[in-house]
Amino acid sequence: MKAISLLSGGLDSTLATKIVKDQGIDVIALNFKSPFCMCDGRKRENCKSMAFEMARQLGVPLKTIYLGDEYLEIVKNPKYGYGSGINPCIDCRILKYKKAKEFMKEIGASFIISGEVLGQRPMSQHKKALEIIEKESDLQGLIVRPLCAKVLPESLPEKNMWVDREKFYAITGRSRKKQLKLTKDFKIIEYACPSGGCLLTDKYYSLKMKDLIDSDMFNLENIKFFNYGRYFKISNKFKLIVGRNEIENNIIKSLIKNGDVIYMPDKKGPIAVGRGVFDKNDIYVGAQICLYYCKFETAIKVKILPDLEMNILFNEKIDQNKVKLYFL
Repeated sequence: MKAISLLSGGLDSTLATKIVKDQGIDVIALNFKSPFCMCDGRKRENCKSMAFEMARQLGVPLKTIYLGDEYLEIVKNPKYGYGSGINPCIDCRILKYKKAKEFMKEIGASFIISGEVLGQRPMSQHKKALEIIEKESDLQGLIVRPLCAKVLPESLPEKNMWVDREKFYAITGRSRKKQLKLTKDFKIIEYACPSGGCLLTDKYYSLKMKDLIDSDMFNLENIKFFNYGRYFKISNKFKLIVGRNEIENNIIKSLIKNGDVIYMPDKKGPIAVGRGVFDKNDIYVGAQICLYYCKFETAIKVKILPDLEMNILFNEKIDQNKVKLYFL
């Protein structure tokens, strides 16, 4: 008997995998990676690394699926709406389950394991949402949720006694005290942060992504680029980022491309890069903002890739109120 476990590397999915595996089921872990998945574990590893670590601890093989352009379309137009930010939680779960079903058929598995807990997440883990997700992904009765199984109708694997329902739990709500106790009982360590790591739930990050969507600049390349630095909306079609430290400056430099506008102070200061469609005024505003974050009066070298360069010197920095006007 084979089963697919949706393993994020977090607390709940790790426990769910362990509980079913201990019943003698051949479990294969499936991890999903997206442009917005930035969950940090105790060692500040990303989700994929933590899923790999949890799979190693549990002794199960791991497959990772990257959600790219198909996922971006869901973020732009979710059928079931957004959560606290622009997180399309229900649509996201449906997509993951559809991918899991494809993988389940591919390897001849019989059901799917999920770490979902009834009532834990307000948008996607109430009864109605769970029913919608199962129906839309065409997996009615084939999803086993060991942590809250005893407060839900029996799944087919439970009815058919492929798994022992008596060894499952009746955990509900947002508290994770019971799960934390189980990690000690099972001797599980170094799991990822239990609250999850989707950047789309973050209010500020959601504003940036919504602006990119509205500006028709929402693609994988730009999402990666604008994950760094301070973000400024110079115009509807021209965005600026300013590095906050040397590490970010170096990352930003590594992501620039032809057509970008690069602002580099002659003296020590941040690098800034503008991207999109711009006019002369946009370039000057970007230079002023870059200068605002410099400690010294300096010339700002402006380069429009690949080969157009100019120097701009300001006697006065742009005032703070104007900076705030562009800062999204």
